[in-house]
Amino acid sequence: MEATPKNGIQGLIENWKSDLIAAVSVALIALPLSLGIALAAGAPAMAGIFSAIVGGLVTTFYRGGHISVNGPAKGVIGVILMGIALMDDGSGQAFNYVLAAIVVSGAIQMVLGVLKLGRLADIFHTSVIHGILAAIGIIIFAKQIHVAMGTHSDSPNIIQNLIDAIKYLPDANPFVLIISLSGLLLLLFHSKISYRFFHLLPAPIWVVVLSIPFVYAFNFFDQQTLSFLGKAYEVGPQLLLDIPDTIKDSIMYPNFAKINTLGFWTTVFSILIITSIESLAIAKAVDKIDPYRRRTDLNKDLTGIGLSTMVAGLIGGLPIIAVIIRSTVNIHNGAKTRWSNLYQGLLLLLFIVVLSPVMRQVPLCAFAILLVYTGFKLASPSVFKQAYNHGTEQLVFFVGTMVLTLYTNLLIGLLGGLLLVLITHMLLARLPIPEFFKMVYNSRTKLLKRPDGTFDLKIRGIANFLGILKVEKLAMQIPAGADVNIDLSETRMVGMTYMDFLVEYLKTQRATGGEVFITGLDSHVSSSTYNRALKISLVGSVAKLSQRQKRLRNLATEKDYQYTSQVDWNTIYLKKFHFFEIRPIERKYNCLRGTFKDLDISWEIADVTFNEGQAFTAETFNTTLMVLKLNKKIPVFTMEKEGMLEKLFDRVIAFTGYKDIDFKMYPDFSKKFLLMGNNESEIRSFFTEDIIRFFENHQIYHLESNGEALVIFDKIKLARTDETIAFIDYGRELASLIDTKSG
Repeated sequence: MEATPKNGIQGLIENWKSDLIAAVSVALIALPLSLGIALAAGAPAMAGIFSAIVGGLVTTFYRGGHISVNGPAKGVIGVILMGIALMDDGSGQAFNYVLAAIVVSGAIQMVLGVLKLGRLADIFHTSVIHGILAAIGIIIFAKQIHVAMGTHSDSPNIIQNLIDAIKYLPDANPFVLIISLSGLLLLLFHSKISYRFFHLLPAPIWVVVLSIPFVYAFNFFDQQTLSFLGKAYEVGPQLLLDIPDTIKDSIMYPNFAKINTLGFWTTVFSILIITSIESLAIAKAVDKIDPYRRRTDLNKDLTGIGLSTMVAGLIGGLPIIAVIIRSTVNIHNGAKTRWSNLYQGLLLLLFIVVLSPVMRQVPLCAFAILLVYTGFKLASPSVFKQAYNHGTEQLVFFVGTMVLTLYTNLLIGLLGGLLLVLITHMLLARLPIPEFFKMVYNSRTKLLKRPDGTFDLKIRGIANFLGILKVEKLAMQIPAGADVNIDLSETRMVGMTYMDFLVEYLKTQRATGGEVFITGLDSHVSSSTYNRALKISLVGSVAKLSQRQKRLRNLATEKDYQYTSQVDWNTIYLKKFHFFEIRPIERKYNCLRGTFKDLDISWEIADVTFNEGQAFTAETFNTTLMVLKLNKKIPVFTMEKEGMLEKLFDRVIAFTGYKDIDFKMYPDFSKKFLLMGNNESEIRSFFTEDIIRFFENHQIYHLESNGEALVIFDKIKLARTDETIAFIDYGRELASLIDTKSG
């Protein structure tokens, strides 16, 4: 890895070119999204642009992060809508009152950062936060779907807005709908379009650009009536983006007249909590994908974001946070220092000055469909499925928080969700209330240092979200690179958010060279197979194997293999394969090990849990794979089924930069497989006729070589026992071919 880029002016001088190039891509994405977020929040369109510009020009100079991008994000939409509704007194000053709340929340956020309270965000339960985000997604969808359809719902109730969307569908304006559906198709299929020209600009920009010809075709510039299938529809300038002629005309100032009202302070704390939690979570997510493994100073970042939020509120902008999508684009386009964030702010300022006449020709429905798409992803069926997969009780927390938020507001939703979690934990722990809190706060959890320099972190009592700050304080006493055993055997209950913290600590400590093992959970039970699921220790209980685990154990006994159902946190070797090099692995379990004795080749089949995506967009997957450790060197390559690429494999290819290696003499093989690697001559030499015929005549697996071993897996799912046996037979035959191969 190249040297870590310098900070400050030296970093600016050395990396200005790469940072500027990355900032162009970020600014192109930020322009339509910032406008769309402001419109969805019921604010003037320029409020989103002001927030993005301040996020670049101000936050850059006082921040704890190294490469993240700051600006408005979808999480603030629900908060601003709520604030406008709470403080709307008919004077036309509702947004000005909200600006005052933004300024005050920014000031409090600065104080929290100065007091080093950034880690307080860790105590908010994961499922509760996801429930709030799902509610925000539904709010965005319910409000923006009417703009995308050219309809209108007068109801302040979000659920009624959704009902009205179905009710008014027959009355949808077809000229608006055509633009919206075109944008939606572009968002869905942009990544599938093979023409390189379409990848010069990000999908949101294409949605905006391609909407303009429709505006001219339907002549939205003049108020008129158009006919469609015998029915008349109104079109006109009211369907276009309306922004002032100059930036000065767009500036709005806060009005503090409501500072003594409950609505004002509800808005202040809602903004504070949502932006703080999201910013800190995204800061940690960005650290994971930073190629230089730099760490964000979370307290300084919180202070910087608070300062920027104050500045934004004073001139008419939205609250500022770290933004995951734009930060990811920034990194993938080669940004190296914080100055890329400054450049994207300057570019946005330039764009809005130069492109204002063009932006006034963009229909509102183009921005609306961007937000409809975003809102759906935040509350899609897969989000509910993921919550259920994390445990039945997590689905209850998730849905309970979401529903409460939709029918009240974000602050009550958050507090009510946390209360629901707390009551459920008390019921599951089956303890009187005083005893429950005693086992949370006076649990005798301690850190012990062994004579050999390793550490034992002995956790006792109730390990849930209320105890995270205590265990974090203990973990901070462990030096980087030290080996740690985290013993949970004396816990009565371990919550999912607590497990999230332990697994994240495990990854952080391992990154510094230390080994971390989480033990003592064999007698705990949970409602899910998810490795971070809530776990309860039942007195006198013995962990029971599932039917699949029993079959694997019997297979091991019959064939003289080794089998263990216990979690193995040591997954370092898998990081040597490209697929897992770019995806965080959490654990492996249900490990079946053996040796092809006649070949002296060892193998392991295990269930592996890994993550895809970052922060609130992260997904957890489980798959069964085989690692075949060879006794000779082979070329490094990746091979998978041609033409039927799953989502995850698609992303692997995007990162490799390899081209498909075809064999003219074996057209069937070349049609079936996508074969990639750096050293084409070595790969061609390795793929002899016997090996090619083997792959042609057997089931098609995803297969990777790291030069000394192969990793083999099928779909992203856990294998049945018969599929496990097929793995072994496949591995034996392939290993035999490789072993007998000359040279």
